[in-house]
Amino acid sequence: MDGPVCLIENTNEGALQVNQEALDILSSIKQPVVVVAIVGMYRTGKSYLMNRLAGKRTGFSLGSTIQSETKGIWMWCVPHPCRENHTLVLLDTEGLGDVEKGDKRNDTWIFALAVLLSSTLVYNSMGTINNEALMSLHYVTELTEHIKVKSSGEKEENTSSEYMHFFPSFIWTVRDFTLELELNGRTITADEYLENISQDCKPSQTGLRDDPRDCICQFFPTRKCFVFDRPVAKSKLKIIDQLLDTDLDPDFIQQATDFCSYIISHSSEKVIAGGLAVTGSMLGNLVVTYVDVIQSGQVPCLENAVLALSQIENSAAVEKSHALYRQLLGEQVMLATTTEEELSSVHEGCLKEALQLFMNSSFKDENHVYQNKLMELVKKDYERKCREVSETCCTALLQQLWATLDLQSYMRPGGYADYRVQLDSIIQQYRDTPGKGTQAEHILEAFLQEKDDQGTSILTIDRNLTEQENRLQEERARAEMEKQKAEMARREQEATAQRLAEMERAHQENERLLREKMERDRIAAQEEHQRQVQRNLEEQRARIERELWERERAKQLQIEQLHAILTNHGEAEGRGRLCALLNMEKN
Repeated sequence: MDGPVCLIENTNEGALQVNQEALDILSSIKQPVVVVAIVGMYRTGKSYLMNRLAGKRTGFSLGSTIQSETKGIWMWCVPHPCRENHTLVLLDTEGLGDVEKGDKRNDTWIFALAVLLSSTLVYNSMGTINNEALMSLHYVTELTEHIKVKSSGEKEENTSSEYMHFFPSFIWTVRDFTLELELNGRTITADEYLENISQDCKPSQTGLRDDPRDCICQFFPTRKCFVFDRPVAKSKLKIIDQLLDTDLDPDFIQQATDFCSYIISHSSEKVIAGGLAVTGSMLGNLVVTYVDVIQSGQVPCLENAVLALSQIENSAAVEKSHALYRQLLGEQVMLATTTEEELSSVHEGCLKEALQLFMNSSFKDENHVYQNKLMELVKKDYERKCREVSETCCTALLQQLWATLDLQSYMRPGGYADYRVQLDSIIQQYRDTPGKGTQAEHILEAFLQEKDDQGTSILTIDRNLTEQENRLQEERARAEMEKQKAEMARREQEATAQRLAEMERAHQENERLLREKMERDRIAAQEEHQRQVQRNLEEQRARIERELWERERAKQLQIEQLHAILTNHGEAEGRGRLCALLNMEKN
């Protein structure tokens, strides 16, 4: 980083907010980090000391007025000057007690976050370590209210020893120190000066007292003190970032050099429960976790933060280890030549390296939850690779066996049955071959399905040629039958003609006999007719004769009747009756 960026900023609503740019920088740092945070009252020169730790004259913003310059927490990441593959993370915090801010809770959270995030906490003050300075450090006495060690929340579990186990080392820097380091006529060190102030401090068995001196002793495992002379005259303080070391007080330069050397050489890397070194990306996750908890209105808990961080880091460890396994497996496995036994051996080696990476990257994987997740992912990849190797091996074997088939030789009538016999032989050879893996039957089924069209073609050609041959035989049979039918028809025709001739002769003979009979019948009928006519004439003649006789008889009777009338009635009446009788006769 060329310069610092804001890590945690104060919003206009007074809330804390993590800056994504800073998170992106931290996430790119995979090395362990040494985190040095500085806190103290505003306008006490904290930013200047942090710039010197970064080896720069400028960087963190300095100010020459009574107004606070730094807002929130700013971060500057630089390569560690002494520790290879380590990064030095410098955190410059907003000055405490800024009257313009007017929000004491914000100061408390800034101080608490500095404690939670750092491996070395620098408290910067002005003048001397007196009672007033100690009272200004009241934030220490409030740490138990704003930081919990365990999630249970029981006070007896959050003892001073628990806090000391997690808290950073403590350095008190006293600026513009004008007193002589003497005690009872004896020159003392700055460390003795600090310890003398807190010499009456005796840690209690269970609790935490309200005296900042007691809290410093109880909370921080190691303590160190540095005193600094005023670097330049007051008139030049406002341009101190523009001055060279030669322009500053030599004693101050030596004191600043001693301070930076101690920080660089003695500040340990940031660790969490279990002694796991915190990397830049882990530190970023811790920042987000703590700020989110604070913004939710809860108290940050070290145990919960470690648990949350373990979930994030363990998930990342699973992902990295899984990626390594897949990479190694892909590099070492050649599908065309790998057998299942060789794959198993390669798998064991890749798994060993992946598990080693996981063990190095994970922490607090209770009940091996994340390791089991990794094993499940590896198992799926291994099974997938086994399937691929099996598929490749089985496909190559089937293609080799299939090449022995001369498909053209089966393109004939009856060829399909021979083809099936050879195909069954190939299938048996395939199944008898060892080392095919788990996909043997699946690949065989797919292969046979793929080749089914060729079998269908052979079957179709077989059927077509067989049908064609059958048709030729049928046509020959039909031709022979037709020939036989024609011969039979000829013979039947001759027989029919003979029968017709015989029938014609019989017909003619029948007609002759019929004509003779008809002639006889005609003659007989004619003779019968003549006899009938004769009988009719005789009967007619007899009838006429009878009628004539009857008329004569009637006339005779009339005459007799007339004679009687004339005799009995006279001539005139008799004449009338005679006329009537004549008329009647006439009728």
